[in-house]
Amino acid sequence: MTAPLLLGVRHHGPGSARAVRAALDAAKPQAVLIEGPPEGDALLPLAADARMRPPVALLAHAVDDPARAAFWPLAAFSPEWVALRWALDHGAEVRFMDLPAAHSLAMTGDPSWGDEEDDTDDGGEPAQQHGLRTDPLAVLAGTAGYDDPERWWEDVVEHRTTAGDDPFAPFEAVAEAMAALRETHGPGTRRDQIREAHMRLHLRAARKRHGDGVAVVCGAWHVPALAAKATATADRALLKGLPRTKTEITWVPWTHRRLARHSGYGAGIDSPGWYGHLFAAPDRPVERWMTKVAGLLRAEDRMVSSAHVIEAVRLAQTLAAVRGRPLAGLTETTDAVRAVMCDGSDVPLALVHDRLVVGDVLGEVPDGAPAVPLQRDLTRLQRGLRLKPEALERELDLDLRKDTDAARSRLLHRLRLLGIDWGEPAAGRTGSTGTFRESWRLRWEPELYVRVAEAGVWGTTVLAAATAKAEAQATAATALGEVTALAERCLLAELPDALPVVMKALADRAALDTDVGRLAQALPALARSLRYGDVRATDTAALAEVATGLAARVCVGLPPACTGLDADGATEMRGHLDTVHSALRLLPDADDVTAQWGSVLHRLADRDTVPGVIRGRATRLLLDDGRLEQDDAARLMGLALSPGTPPADAAAWIEGFVGGAPGPGRDRSGGMLLVHDERLLGLVDAWLTGVPAEAFTDVLPLLRRTFSAYEPGVRRTLGELVRRGPATGGGAALAEAGTPGFGPGLDEERADAVLPLLRLLLGHEAGRPTDDNAPVGVGA
Repeated sequence: MTAPLLLGVRHHGPGSARAVRAALDAAKPQAVLIEGPPEGDALLPLAADARMRPPVALLAHAVDDPARAAFWPLAAFSPEWVALRWALDHGAEVRFMDLPAAHSLAMTGDPSWGDEEDDTDDGGEPAQQHGLRTDPLAVLAGTAGYDDPERWWEDVVEHRTTAGDDPFAPFEAVAEAMAALRETHGPGTRRDQIREAHMRLHLRAARKRHGDGVAVVCGAWHVPALAAKATATADRALLKGLPRTKTEITWVPWTHRRLARHSGYGAGIDSPGWYGHLFAAPDRPVERWMTKVAGLLRAEDRMVSSAHVIEAVRLAQTLAAVRGRPLAGLTETTDAVRAVMCDGSDVPLALVHDRLVVGDVLGEVPDGAPAVPLQRDLTRLQRGLRLKPEALERELDLDLRKDTDAARSRLLHRLRLLGIDWGEPAAGRTGSTGTFRESWRLRWEPELYVRVAEAGVWGTTVLAAATAKAEAQATAATALGEVTALAERCLLAELPDALPVVMKALADRAALDTDVGRLAQALPALARSLRYGDVRATDTAALAEVATGLAARVCVGLPPACTGLDADGATEMRGHLDTVHSALRLLPDADDVTAQWGSVLHRLADRDTVPGVIRGRATRLLLDDGRLEQDDAARLMGLALSPGTPPADAAAWIEGFVGGAPGPGRDRSGGMLLVHDERLLGLVDAWLTGVPAEAFTDVLPLLRRTFSAYEPGVRRTLGELVRRGPATGGGAALAEAGTPGFGPGLDEERADAVLPLLRLLLGHEAGRPTDDNAPVGVGA
């Protein structure tokens, strides 16, 4: 090739990477210029550090706005990484030559400069003019009849090259093809032209220092622009007046999974794990790949033998020959794995795609890489607590009675408060009355480094930053619910310095808020906070005082707030009833408020002006707590279902009484209540059979919603009871009616035989529960 050596590549292409290495070995240039931000030049020597393990990425962000950031990811099979390591290993000068990040970040979001950075593709930058918005190499591959650009590159370039062939010929062919494409589709966007002008200036400067001993590694799309004749004056004119912002840049670990998404600098490849295998395999790539697949499937307890591997290799090679390809690629190997190792099923094949074709490789960066102080403190905490960031999602169960687990919990909660969502509470744990255990789902994403940089404005350590942000949020919050939620998060994160500010804001908002609905919504968070404070040995006296006062105000304001409500308002208030009732159980030393709450429920259950769904729910809560006898509950149901009550109101009362609490994890015990109390079932049955035909269609949707929430077994039992006709008289009547499961009397010997197994299931040994802070079974 004529000097300078222009190597047009596909970003993250193993074929391009091998071809680049061969070309550099043949040319031995004195300087290597790589497409990338020049601010990263000072960080290039770190690539030679033994602790630097790709995939990694250059992260640049605006100092005054860390959310404005950009990544330049590099994998082991990226041509740019191969060129960088070649230059460092051979003592050649190496520099980045693309538009500085200071300009590109300042231009981000402004459509007048052309395409956004996440529109970049695997073969350079797209030319959006005249409709070309895809990989230029994909256009060439499609013209040749290929549906996979990397497969086309491998077949036409890499696999055709043998020892003795010209290593520069593939790049000459690609440059000629790109020139033809640019003639047809235009030079690209304004940003393309600005970037290419900056690249030419860098190339001129390098040639002044090294003459013709310069090699350029860039997206294939840019090669014709770098080879074109253009004056330095014209290039400087294109760069005049560009916006600029102060930036910081560093190396951060990247993941193969993140490479499989579109996010700038040519990311968006579909199979990074497969590409990495192709690049790293010294020989027989298909055989080695099938061996990896077999090992994965065996680890998942699938029967895969050596014979399966041999047959899969043969099938993949046969498919490649039938399809006219020199070597079996991902399509052929996938088809062979599906047919031979997965018995034609796509279920295990999805596991192969997730674990191997994409993969969960997470790179590493040496400690010497620049980082914001908050990131350094976070890294120190992660090492001290043995919480290594991992790309693969994993569950973490914590016992807060252990010091290490408690510290891990504090760290994860503080990070969540800062918006760094490394961990998410696992479903099913939140809202549990057990307080000594937490379950988290952890996954580290490269974007979290940007979140850390953003959070750095609050402080230099995780504790200081979380405290400062909590205080700022408490001061700025206008709604009571926001402050109560923040108080809960501060207790979980153990931020003692922030609590006084939060408690003052909480007291101020609670004193001014008169809406019963908002007060009811705020109470559960306070009750949970008190319970969490107990397990974390936090002083919550001030919080308990506010919570008790809030509960008293709810008790006073709830009865008048429950009158004159429409159907939607009544349903919403019924939800508040449930949340307050559950929250009061968690308040310590609140006997007076609990007694007051019982009086409120009695008033709601007896007041005719209260909507039926609320009266029914109040009756049910009283019955469950033992504050209402079953005879009284039957009396109230009889009144609610009397002939003088409109059918819609009666159906609403039934929904409140035997319907589950709204939302996930709702109470579904209403069906069992009807199964074991046939008097109540008889009242419901008698009322339903007496509903006039013209009103039945109006109440049917409400009843369907109520009874459809029951478990199938409960619905079946209710149907059998209704079919034979419910009896009266309680348990004796059930026995006389021959109801399955009910004997003529209590068999104490058979009942006692169940107790040992019941204790084992509840974790109850030697008369003591496993959780010293909870009843038997709670939190176990």
